[in-house]
Amino acid sequence: MLSTVARLALAVVWAWAGLAKIADPDVATRAVRAYEIFPEVLVKPIAWGLPFVELGLAALLLIGLACRPAAWVSAILFVSFIAMIGSAWARGLSIDCGCFGGGGVTSTGDAVRYAQETVRDLVFLGLAVFVAVGPSSYVSVDQRMTS
Repeated sequence: MLSTVARLALAVVWAWAGLAKIADPDVATRAVRAYEIFPEVLVKPIAWGLPFVELGLAALLLIGLACRPAAWVSAILFVSFIAMIGSAWARGLSIDCGCFGGGGVTSTGDAVRYAQETVRDLVFLGLAVFVAVGPSSYVSVDQRMTS
């Protein structure tokens, strides 16, 4: 039962994040650019492509298809997001992460916000790892294929 709840929670997180970004690709582009990590030639493809990856993960996790691979991809993305937030924090950048829409340079750097975003993503990472290595979840296509 816990695997099912964790899987569905991740599906909601990815759907929320993907829909928020896809609704305004220009803001998503500003958010990616604000991290000052990627070369300009990659900023737009990342900003425009990431929401589709997130929505794809949401769909897979929601219906329970390829749950473990989707959870591992989720874990890799959460580790990446944690590293990017940590990098922005360490370099003293004042940005909104853009994780659930919005994003970009802000007027104030708030270390508490960076800490909260990191803790949030660590929780999501924990859910992803649990889905990846934990017991199979109920109400999933994967479960029907193995029974």
